Amino acid sequence: MMLWSLTKVVLFVVLIAALAFGAGMLSETGEAMRLIVAGWEFTIGPVQAVVLGVLTFIAVWLALKVLGLLGATFRFLNGDETAISRYFDRNRERKGYKALSEGLMALASGEPRLALTRAQNAERLLGKPELTTLLVAQAAEAAGDRKRATEAYKTLLKDDTTRFVGVRGLLHQKIAEGDREVALKLAEKAFELRPKHAETQDILLKLQSDAGDWSGARATLGAKLKTGALPKDVYRRRDAVLALQQARTVMDDDVSIEAREAAIEANKLSPDLIPAAAMAARGYLAKGDRKHATRVLKKAWEVLPHPDLAAAFAEIEPDETPQDRLKRFRTLTNARPDNDETRMLLAELLVAAEDFPAARRALDDVATRDPTQRSLAILAAIARGEGADDLIVRDLVARAISAPRGPQWVCDKCHAIHDGWQPVCDNCGSFDTLSWKTPPAHAATSPVLAELLPLMEARPEPEPEPVPEVEQLPLDEIARRAN
Repeated sequence: MMLWSLTKVVLFVVLIAALAFGAGMLSETGEAMRLIVAGWEFTIGPVQAVVLGVLTFIAVWLALKVLGLLGATFRFLNGDETAISRYFDRNRERKGYKALSEGLMALASGEPRLALTRAQNAERLLGKPELTTLLVAQAAEAAGDRKRATEAYKTLLKDDTTRFVGVRGLLHQKIAEGDREVALKLAEKAFELRPKHAETQDILLKLQSDAGDWSGARATLGAKLKTGALPKDVYRRRDAVLALQQARTVMDDDVSIEAREAAIEANKLSPDLIPAAAMAARGYLAKGDRKHATRVLKKAWEVLPHPDLAAAFAEIEPDETPQDRLKRFRTLTNARPDNDETRMLLAELLVAAEDFPAARRALDDVATRDPTQRSLAILAAIARGEGADDLIVRDLVARAISAPRGPQWVCDKCHAIHDGWQPVCDNCGSFDTLSWKTPPAHAATSPVLAELLPLMEARPEPEPEPVPEVEQLPLDEIARRAN
């Protein structure tokens, strides 16, 4: 076969050389060309030379075809039963591959209708569905013919070599249609066929999370770790997130023992996960283990002070006096004394204990350096406790109402704000992207000051008459007048 291909190449080169030689001779003479062959002399003009060249080319082409047919016949006579059929199919195959390449180019060029036509031609000419059916499916999808695309993907399911591609195509169709239940089953099948396929792992993990299948999601996450798709530290963090959500689900079903175990496991996997630490502490409290509850919350506070941790810490001794609570909370406040959350927590405890000068010292410059609703509300409570003028207290309250809320649960990807922590962002659907941080400046503020500081009602007084406008004094001046 290689010898025959080489012969055709040589003959083609010889023909081109002969034509080039003839053209050169013709250009040199400018007139008629004389040929002497075996004693015979021929004189031809330029037109006859061109015609002769064309006829020679046709003759050589026909000769090559005849030689090819003779070769196929010779192989057939020697026992190759498909030699002649392959010879006649070669042109058909060549046309099929040409249609296939044109279809690919049309699809890449954004011409889905042309791509679909070429793909169907290639499918008819080649008879190789592993090559053409996928192009038909993709071209049909791009052209908006979902029915034809679905049929093509189902055809791919019949062959072991193309089954995964067919399942994947149907999976993406169901996701686009919003059929999450069928999509989950298809994702599980795709994962079974190709457990190391990164995209399939991610899709299955998201669908399992959306469906609340936290146990299955943890298994999928483990597969991502085994295939090297996730660093170990990221895996531990995300596995903790899933374990925490699994614990919440169990709690919803009132199975407290399993909930405690899952929450404690989540906290061990990722001690800096605030909701896991709070839930684990409450799990220990449910067993009467206050020592471990305190230890869990202290460790989490050292990583990131957070109001939810302080709330859980308060539940350890719910009936203690303000002075006893202040003393016990030193476990937290001494851990990160320079943190703003620690300063505000200590100031709130001191206000509850009615030690207002100490509360002002504990708050330090938080309210002036980073004024938020909470810090300004604390400052207003301190000013009121110290007997400051009503004008100063109302000014601080007005400032608190219009101030930013401060740190919240914000998605790192889309910056959406959430009321509480959750594993998946409601806005963009990203997994484990919520962080406790200050949202963008345009975020809405809460108009309800009472939610921020119930201590403002510690000393109820008759409400003053409404004041149309309150003069906005500088905070430095407010502090000076309060002192």
